[in-house]
Amino acid sequence: MEDIDKLLKRRPELESCKEDIHSSCELLLNCFRSGKQLLLCGNGGSAADCEHIAGELVKRFSRPRKLPNEIAKKLGPDLAENLHGALPALSLPSMVGFTTAFVNDDVPEYAFAQQVVAFGKPGDILLGITTSGNSRNIIHAVKAANALGLESIGLTGQSGGDLASICKLCIKVPASDVPRVQELHLPVYHTLCQVVEDTLFP
Repeated sequence: MEDIDKLLKRRPELESCKEDIHSSCELLLNCFRSGKQLLLCGNGGSAADCEHIAGELVKRFSRPRKLPNEIAKKLGPDLAENLHGALPALSLPSMVGFTTAFVNDDVPEYAFAQQVVAFGKPGDILLGITTSGNSRNIIHAVKAANALGLESIGLTGQSGGDLASICKLCIKVPASDVPRVQELHLPVYHTLCQVVEDTLFP
């Protein structure tokens, strides 16, 4: 994929991730082509990354996305001219009302797993982002996703932690320090978004 080759020219240290990035792109494309959705979870900076990724997919990222003709016709010219072709991506950390209630009433580390039970359907994808690969709430969410027939992708640091062994795919960027891992996560997920957009909205 051309966008992955461009990424590796800019960030050659990510060469070790090439195969998993490519496979993750294919998984995302199959998901969206099948009318399924992407769920995202992470903590702290990774929660912000979830918001970022969802934003890039729900609206246009770097190019125009024409609405399908049948949808544009139903919307009418005013709405159709001001809206984008969209991809369903849901950032689970964004649900503040649910999260604060669950943290107050239940065991906090199961909050994301509860959301997977609520929203996840077979064929959807859960993308779990954790720099260590060991965040318990992400681990529980991926286990729930696997049990319910979702696909799972991890985005971690170099070790992959416990997450690497339970995800279908795990992109392990070659860094261990949290700021450095987060620095490398951004170009990876931007490339995932770019590949998806370039392919589905040519």
